[in-house]
Amino acid sequence: MLHSNLLRLVARGGPRRLMSTATKLTTVEVNDKTGIATLTMNRPPVNSQNVQLLVDLQSSISEIENNKSRGLILTSASSKVFSAGLDILEMYNTNEERLRIVWTELQNAWIALYGTSLPTAAAINGHAPAGGCLLATACEYRVMVPKCLIGLNETQLGIIAPKWLMSGFLNVLPQRVAERALTQGRLFTTQEAFEEGLVDEIANSKEEALEKCAAFIGSFAKVNPLARGLTKLQFRAENIKEFEKIREKDVADFVALASRPEIQKVMGDYLENLKKKGKK
Repeated sequence: MLHSNLLRLVARGGPRRLMSTATKLTTVEVNDKTGIATLTMNRPPVNSQNVQLLVDLQSSISEIENNKSRGLILTSASSKVFSAGLDILEMYNTNEERLRIVWTELQNAWIALYGTSLPTAAAINGHAPAGGCLLATACEYRVMVPKCLIGLNETQLGIIAPKWLMSGFLNVLPQRVAERALTQGRLFTTQEAFEEGLVDEIANSKEEALEKCAAFIGSFAKVNPLARGLTKLQFRAENIKEFEKIREKDVADFVALASRPEIQKVMGDYLENLKKKGKK
């Protein structure tokens, strides 16, 4: 955890300016005082990751890199969900080309966030299963509000998490814990995630989470940005190199798996259960 005095010094509110964005699914707001950009996902109700949201995330990350921001905080406009992960409607009862596009854009969004030299932090202000956890663990620091769930639960839908998707997990969890969680499709509570090291801090509100994330980014204020960024990328270089080597095969493997009738049935049953819950 960061020293509370540093948190108050760095994260205190300052003037903010809203930057232009390609669509309404993401917004970028830069604090003129701290130079820190907040990237907010805004696809109601749960920020499920369709192709447009994934493309917008990439566009916004590029925008933040180009406007010379000091760091990036990823968060959600929803009061209950950070991101519910890939939109199953994009994968269910569709053609192989659409599946290929969906998975490719997920790869692209992940590498844009995981591979940026900027300091990154996630203010996890709601549930973060599957792709939501993927985005959070692509960041360097995570602050989560209480009574939420986070984890990679792909096995519950019959989907296998590829090695590159696991890499964020393995950056922050011991391999034994990560292996058990992934094979079980486990979702951690906020407290469990904190105790295991999946998140770095717990905050009582979104506002406090944003402050703690800003304090983390502010802790690099006296560090040379170029040296810091290159050091970060050296740590991540092996994962990025391995990802690039298997990138095309990974798409083909996902399309083949997601197209299988038994997997489509699991997705269909899941969507049907969601409909029933919505009618209650």
